[in-house]
Parts: sequence; structure tokens; C-alpha cells
Amino acid sequence: MALYARLKQSIHHLVLAAASIMMAFPFIWMVSSALKTNEEIWSFPPTLLPEQALWHNFMDAWNAAPFSQYVWNSFFVATTIVLCQVVNSAMYAYAITHMRFRLKGVFTAAIVLGYMIPATATYLPSYLILNELNMLNSYQGLIFSNCVSVFSIFLIRQAFLQVSGELIEAGHMDGARHLTVLFRILVPLTKPFFAVIALITFIEQYNNYFWPMLITNDPNLHLVSAGLRSFFVEGGAYGLKWPLIMAASALTIAPLLVLFLFTQKTIIQSVNLSAGATKG
Repeated sequence: MALYARLKQSIHHLVLAAASIMMAFPFIWMVSSALKTNEEIWSFPPTLLPEQALWHNFMDAWNAAPFSQYVWNSFFVATTIVLCQVVNSAMYAYAITHMRFRLKGVFTAAIVLGYMIPATATYLPSYLILNELNMLNSYQGLIFSNCVSVFSIFLIRQAFLQVSGELIEAGHMDGARHLTVLFRILVPLTKPFFAVIALITFIEQYNNYFWPMLITNDPNLHLVSAGLRSFFVEGGAYGLKWPLIMAASALTIAPLLVLFLFTQKTIIQSVNLSAGATKG
């Protein structure tokens, strides 16, 4: 039995290692291609390692377009949206889980129905609203149109439902107001869920492409995805500067990798908490 258990564990580890390599290979190939010449990229048979690593491709790509502006735009917009969504989702979820008021069921049903509506179906009315508010082609438009997320509200609602109602009532009996109960009791108890929402939202908004391109036309407002597209097509890099394209892609993805390295423990903890709560 011990031999069987070890063999099963070894096979399990090999499968996980193979899956990890498959997931990481596109990024490894991207970085490898960034260090090659254009001829090496198209050579056959393809090779993983370049004959001579051209590290200057990264600096050339960074200087070939205003990527520092693109990264700053993405970081600023994504961070602001994360803060707005976390606060809004927490207050809305608290209202429909631990408050009593008329039409509470209607507001809860609106979240469930909104969760089933495709995001693309909201683009036209959202565009018209931003146009009436004079928020097109601005940071305000990028942030305001994404400051509320049905997914975030739904997930925080599920987290708040796992907190005992007796604990909330005890807080009210001690004289705590709704905001005190929310930010002093509920938020600390469900902190891992907020961390996951913040990470998911940041990655989604950092890489957002279609909606920002739809409501902005100023190159100074481009996020990294739109900036890469401009460099790929409009900058004359199409089919000619693949090493620089790969280098630029690696540079814009690097902040997300660093973010994941610092938050992976929190992600694992939240997954474990969610699994435990589901089993309970």
C-alpha cells in the first residue's frame, strides 16, 4: 500500500509539473523570442534559446513607443476601479444580506439577473450615458463605467452570508452603526474574499481592451493592450519587428506576474476558505 501511495503521488506530481510547463510555455517562448533576431524567430526547425541573447531588444521596445504611459494608465485606472468596486460591493452586499428594508428581494434579484446579462449587451447604453455626462475620452469615463461590478457584489454577498447573523446582531446591540459593523466586523472576517476580488478586478481592468478602445481615442489614454495594438499595427511593427513586439508584450505582462507572486498565498487561503465553507 505504501508503494502504491508513493507511485500515485509521483504520478500526481508529474501531471501537475507537465500542466505547469504547458501553462508557462507561451510566456517562456515570448521571452525567448524577445531575445532573438527576426530571422531566428522564423527559422526552421524552431529553437528555444537564441544563439546570442539580444537584451537590448527590451530597451528598444520600451523606447519605441510610450509604454511607460500605457503601463501607468493601466495601473492607475485598474487600481482606482479596484478601490471603487471593493467599497461599492461591500456596501451593496451588506445591504442585501444584513439589513431589512422594502424591496430587498427586488435588489437581490437585480444582482442575479444582472449577472446573467453579457457585458457586451451593456456597451451601447453605457456609451450613450457617458456621452451625456461628457465623460468620453477621459479617465473619468474609464473609471466611472467600471466602478460597480455585479460579479464582485455577488461574491461578497456569498461571503457575508457565511458570517453568523448573531454576530451582526451583537454588534448592533453594542451600539455599532451599519458602517461600523461592515468595516469592523464583516470585512475583517471575509478579508481573503476581498483580496481575490481585488486581484481578479485588477488583472481584468489592467488588460481591458475593447471597452477602453470604444470610449477613448486619445493615445495618451491608451491602456497596455491598446498600446500594444498600436505598436503592432500603427507603428509599422506589423510583421517586421517581432522581437520588439515580444519584448514589449513581456514588459507589459511583468507587473501582473510580480503581483501574482506577492498574492499567491492569499489566493490559496481564500480558495481553502471557500472550499471549507462549501463543505460546511
